[in-house]
Amino acid sequence: MENIVRKIRMYYPVSDEALEALVCLFERIVIPAKTIIVHAGKLDRKVYFIERGITRSYVLHDGKQITTWFSKEGDAACGSWDLYRRKAGFEYVETLEETTAYSISVEQLDKLYRSHIDLANWMRVLQQENFLRLQDVHIRRLSWTAQERYEHLTKECPELFQRANLGYIASFLGITQQSLSRIRANGRFLT
Repeated sequence: MENIVRKIRMYYPVSDEALEALVCLFERIVIPAKTIIVHAGKLDRKVYFIERGITRSYVLHDGKQITTWFSKEGDAACGSWDLYRRKAGFEYVETLEETTAYSISVEQLDKLYRSHIDLANWMRVLQQENFLRLQDVHIRRLSWTAQERYEHLTKECPELFQRANLGYIASFLGITQQSLSRIRANGRFLT
């Protein structure tokens, strides 16, 4: 559980007591690659903390999968509507490789937030950071060239290119797989 604890404490100084209360409620699961753990249209009241492995979140648009997020070691994966609105969401979360995760129900988390303010503050800070990352992705899609988006992703998350299908990465960058291949081969974007 080293990756999860490290990432929690990276965002907020959670006490040993609060961490123990959280960890005691975790259920360890090993999920095969290519397994959908959150389904659009189905309520899923769990949060999955990833110890080892990687997931991608995606939505379906006109029958195509559009990758919206990647989660890796130390990150949490869940459906946002499931978590915040208590409604079935519009997104899928799929493992890209065998993934060891620890799940906990949203209800258990909510109860922990009431009894351990440092856990509530950690989740608040985590969600703030995720919101800012998502906002950055959105702004980059609107104002940066495909080449700039690619270069930024290679610096921010270089291991993603060894762990995720290039089609998923292209989708996340908002470009076609052919454009991504040209950028990688030529070092520049060709139309």
